[in-house]
Amino acid sequence: MNQSKSVTPGRLPIAIAAFALSMAPAAVAQSAVQAAEAQVQSVAGSPGATQDSYKGSIVAGKSTGANIDITLDDAIQRGLKQNLGIILQSSAIKNANGQRLEQLQALLPTVSGAAAIEVQQISLAAFGLKFPGLAPIIGPFQTEDFRAYLTQNLVNVQALRDYMQSKHNFAASKLTAEDARDMVVLTVGNAYLLCIADQARIDAVKAEMATSKVSLDQATAAHDAGTSPKLDVLRAQVDYQNEQQSLISTTNQLAKDKLALARTIGLPLDQPFSLTDTAPYQALDNLDPDAAFAQAVKTRKDLAAAEEQLKAAKDGKASARATQYPVASFSGDFGDLGTTVGHSHSTYSATGKVEAPILQIAKTRGAEEVAAAKYDDAQAKLSDQVQQVNADIRNSILDVQSAAKLVEAAHSNVELAAEALSEAQQRFHAGVADSLPVSQAQSQTEQANDQYISALYQHNVAKLSLARALGVAQTSYKNYLGGK
Repeated sequence: MNQSKSVTPGRLPIAIAAFALSMAPAAVAQSAVQAAEAQVQSVAGSPGATQDSYKGSIVAGKSTGANIDITLDDAIQRGLKQNLGIILQSSAIKNANGQRLEQLQALLPTVSGAAAIEVQQISLAAFGLKFPGLAPIIGPFQTEDFRAYLTQNLVNVQALRDYMQSKHNFAASKLTAEDARDMVVLTVGNAYLLCIADQARIDAVKAEMATSKVSLDQATAAHDAGTSPKLDVLRAQVDYQNEQQSLISTTNQLAKDKLALARTIGLPLDQPFSLTDTAPYQALDNLDPDAAFAQAVKTRKDLAAAEEQLKAAKDGKASARATQYPVASFSGDFGDLGTTVGHSHSTYSATGKVEAPILQIAKTRGAEEVAAAKYDDAQAKLSDQVQQVNADIRNSILDVQSAAKLVEAAHSNVELAAEALSEAQQRFHAGVADSLPVSQAQSQTEQANDQYISALYQHNVAKLSLARALGVAQTSYKNYLGGK
């Protein structure tokens, strides 16, 4: 007969309580990470690429097999070269420039050439022509024609406005690509900081494991000496095994976050690497939302791009209105015509033409309304984007200030929890208390350490987000992460 193992009545509640306490720091950390990543997502980004685009890259090279060291600056520089968002914006620039050149051609002379040899035989009877004494069939005979053709718009307001529209769109694409570089710095910086936080958690868990091992050895020695019940040993074993589980979980999370970092900077996923930079706490003082907003209006490239798009929409309105304007053009040709090259003569023609629509009321009115709607949209988007930048700055400043207070409070909690753990261990070692206060103090210490690490991460991401909101992430991220 199979026998099932029984569970001691007092052991299961203790194990459940210990497990719940061990999982609390992980839940707090996950919540903090999600809040910081949501902050990154909320910052206004470049319209030419989605947020997911900045999480990808084009891999450069192959894995060396040897571990390499990567600083934060190295990661950002790699991202600025290989990140998918940057590459997509470069393609958008080429596309806009191509459209600009196509529109420019309508304002430039167009020259083409042609060579033709024609052989004919004509039946006069087929045309109903009959002449006495004249053969009904003429030919065959040939002509050779070598000719160059020239066309030029002399006055074409619509073509001019179309070119100006494409020129502003091209300028907007270049500005958008510059803004994308700030988004790459924000995305790569966030991924790097997250890995630093993971590594800090691993170091903290290892230290907590060492403390749990000391408590387990003390509980075992006291039980062997007959001064402590088996329950104290079980509590200490549960605490130690919970730390082992936390180490497995945090190590796995670091590996996954390093893969995400490698994806953003174009590093082969099988390339081993280590992070060499740390992100210590540095306060960011003298934050004035109004002054910051005034600075951002001048430095944000996406706002400048939106202004260029508004100018393009304005030229689009003018182009729609110009469909009813006259167009003056010139065309001409010059060539050599004859039966053979040796029996030919030069010929030419020149034509000046003024062309104007007489009756196309519905078409013109429709084009003007479509262009006016696009202009209104561009104007509304620019106005909204300005306010979004204002909101980004104020949100980032609030996050910086809030995270700074969280860091201070969490640091105090770490010191208090460490003191409480030391006191509980001393009381247990002296035999004046059981191991329950030690177990509780260890869980509180773990939670305090994790909250402190999460607060540091939030604070650094908030400062990086502020730099992006100001439009200076690429040039000044070191100043903001290191304090200013």
